[in-house]
Amino acid sequence: MKKIFRFLFKILIWFILVSTLIVVIYKFIPVPITPLMLIRSFETSETNVPKTWSHEWVDLDTISIAMQKAVICSEDQNFLNHNGFDFKAIEKAISSNQKGKRLRGGSTISQQTAKNVFLWPGRSWFRKGLEVYFTVLIEVIWSKSRILEVYLNSIEMGNNIYGCEAAAQFWFNTSAKKLSNYEAAAIASILPNPRVYKANPASAYIQKRKAWIVKQMNYFGPLRFETHEN
Repeated sequence: MKKIFRFLFKILIWFILVSTLIVVIYKFIPVPITPLMLIRSFETSETNVPKTWSHEWVDLDTISIAMQKAVICSEDQNFLNHNGFDFKAIEKAISSNQKGKRLRGGSTISQQTAKNVFLWPGRSWFRKGLEVYFTVLIEVIWSKSRILEVYLNSIEMGNNIYGCEAAAQFWFNTSAKKLSNYEAAAIASILPNPRVYKANPASAYIQKRKAWIVKQMNYFGPLRFETHEN
């Protein structure tokens, strides 16, 4: 038993060291690929041809403020203030789910970034535990602006469309830097299910959600990271 425990302890130590190193590396270099991209690439189309993805990394300062604010307002309005977990949102989600109401989970942008960059899709407690672990790591090692930058470059924003640059080109034939408020809100509005919803042309549901996001963006005010990173 002692040998087994020593072996498991060594695995744990190595996991912590390697995972921390990867997070430190990704603090400085673009994330080239995510587990979800790999999983999607093994899927085949109706013609049995392996699917490919569209992904182009861009720095945060070349992503429109509208796009940055749109995802914060639609996904995690307390992003700049929490330390990775919005417990009020989690409590609200649990309460609503217990009442049988349909409500998205209380995952923050930090949690979604951790899940998208380091983990596979799933709902097991083991995967959720790893999500918590990586969320803490990136909150400690990365800045808020870096978390948002990685998020905007990694999240699925269409069927095999990853990151806001690829999404801007696909949905609106423009760059992430030139996205308007309504274009950015349209992309943000499909994030609950980007493989089903379309940013353009938008359905009545997406139009309604887009208008709500733009209204929230106007209420949000200036986007200032330095106040939260010093």
